[in-house]
Amino acid sequence: MNKFFALAFLLFTSTLLFSQKNKTKSTETSKPFVLGVIEEIQSKELGENRILNIYLPEGYNPAESTKYPVIYLLDGSADEDFIHITGLVQFNSFEWINQVPKSIVVGIATVDRKRDFTFPTTIEKDKSRFPTTGHSDKFIAFIEKELQPFIDKKYKTSESKTIIGQSLGGLLETEILLKKPSLFNKYVIVSPSIWWDNGSILHLDSEILKENFNQKTEIYIAVGKEGLTPTEIPRVMEVDANLLAEKIQFSKSKNIKVYFYYFPEENHGSILHTAVANSFKFFYPINKK
Repeated sequence: MNKFFALAFLLFTSTLLFSQKNKTKSTETSKPFVLGVIEEIQSKELGENRILNIYLPEGYNPAESTKYPVIYLLDGSADEDFIHITGLVQFNSFEWINQVPKSIVVGIATVDRKRDFTFPTTIEKDKSRFPTTGHSDKFIAFIEKELQPFIDKKYKTSESKTIIGQSLGGLLETEILLKKPSLFNKYVIVSPSIWWDNGSILHLDSEILKENFNQKTEIYIAVGKEGLTPTEIPRVMEVDANLLAEKIQFSKSKNIKVYFYYFPEENHGSILHTAVANSFKFFYPINKK
């Protein structure tokens, strides 16, 4: 009897080891880990080709009628913010989290952010330091006339359009928000470089601003402990971000919701991930019973 049990045990362990060995062998072949797709779009507005990194949510099927919100990400290169922001979107759209609807993420890979994200400045020091600056008008035209139509034509998109940007990206968002707000209905503006051109963007007429908001728009503005800005006339970034929020609120447009959040424990380099995660809680509040 003891010999029988010993033989049975030997056969069982041999089978177990064999199956594990085979399993190990089957995983030795390396395969690429695919996070999304890469598109290249030819831009007449910019006079160059631009790379787009695109994340499609789980279950996306172009043959089905389901349409998805689109999140446009500035500084969307693979070695910039595309991977970690896409991770936030995916995580928050898991059914056991259910904070954010399943969404398409479009990361706009950077070419020259000082050129694309800034309007012309009167500050001579900045002109000499950044000689390519001042062409945000072309980049905004690219978004409006080429990028959004391209995405809407090729992918199953809904009417919901969010834009996320930080620093000079936040400056560009602010310019879009104040001049062409209908391009997006959700803005995540993080640590915006309002100091550019000595804060001239804050001087836009509030009445014009009110007239521009003809659709429901939600604006989330976040800033960390950032201190003085790199200008001839020092400005405090925290103060500028707060002034921007107050300016938008002062328009008293019924179509606007503004959320302002200060992160004293974050700095200019660390704030983006935390701020974007926090913005989702404002845009998509979960009703907790």
